[in-house]
Amino acid sequence: MIKTKLHLWGQDFDLEYDDIDDFNTLPRELCTQVYGVCFCDNKLVIGFGGKKNAWGLIGGTIELGESFEETLKREIIEESNMEVTKWLPLGYQKITDKDGVIKYQLRAACLARPLGDFVEDPAGSIKEIKLIDPADYKQYFDWGEIGDRIIERALELKEKLG
Repeated sequence: MIKTKLHLWGQDFDLEYDDIDDFNTLPRELCTQVYGVCFCDNKLVIGFGGKKNAWGLIGGTIELGESFEETLKREIIEESNMEVTKWLPLGYQKITDKDGVIKYQLRAACLARPLGDFVEDPAGSIKEIKLIDPADYKQYFDWGEIGDRIIERALELKEKLG
């Protein structure tokens, strides 16, 4: 488990990251997001935009009644126009705010294939996507020790996915 502090949008958060093989062991009602570390033809799929208006992973909010897999697949289509062909749970971030409110953000390793050119995210969040060499991710985003572990584990799981 990796523990750190995060200061974002004028607020302080306690952040914990841990690898996981089964999302169903987490408290479902506290899980709010699913993001994919997606690979397409051995390239890492990243998107530009979001609340931070920066490069990052593709994914988003779990909608009412959706499974984690349904959220992952929907978000990847919406934000990259790619279809998830295979995936495995990778890990989770547990975020605790100053009031003790806890949220879990899930991470999955994915293989994806384009459905066509990326034109636009229906929600307007992602403005551009890129397929990059996974070794170059820090040129686009650097999330410290947690980011390093997420990418490292995704590359390990990519081999299992085929």
